Amino acid sequence: MKEQNFFERVYAVVRQIPHGRVTTYGAIARAIGAARSARMVGYAMNASHDDDTVPAHRVVNRNGLLTGKFHFDGTNLMQQLLESEGVEVVDNKVVNFKELLWEPTVYEGE
Repeated sequence: MKEQNFFERVYAVVRQIPHGRVTTYGAIARAIGAARSARMVGYAMNASHDDDTVPAHRVVNRNGLLTGKFHFDGTNLMQQLLESEGVEVVDNKVVNFKELLWEPTVYEGE
C-alpha cells in the first residue's frame, strides 16, 4: 500500500462530500487523523483548484462561512457553485448549515 501525502488524503475525503451538502476544514482534518490541522486542510483546498474532481466549494469553516471564497476565480464562484447544488447562501454563510453539514467518517486510505 502506497503512503498518501496529506493533500491526497484531504482530497479523498472531499471527493466523498455529497452533492448539496457541505463539511468543514476541521471535520476533514479529524477524519484523516490530523485533528489540529484544519488550516492545512485549507491550504490543500487552495491548492486543489486545478483538479476539477475535488469539490472544494463544499468545504466551509466551522460556522458555515465561505471563508475560502476568495481563492475561487470570480468574486462569487464558490457561492454560485453551492447554489447550483441547492445550497442557500446569505451574507457568505450557508443557510441551514447544521442540517446540510456532512460529517466524514474516518479515512482509511487506499
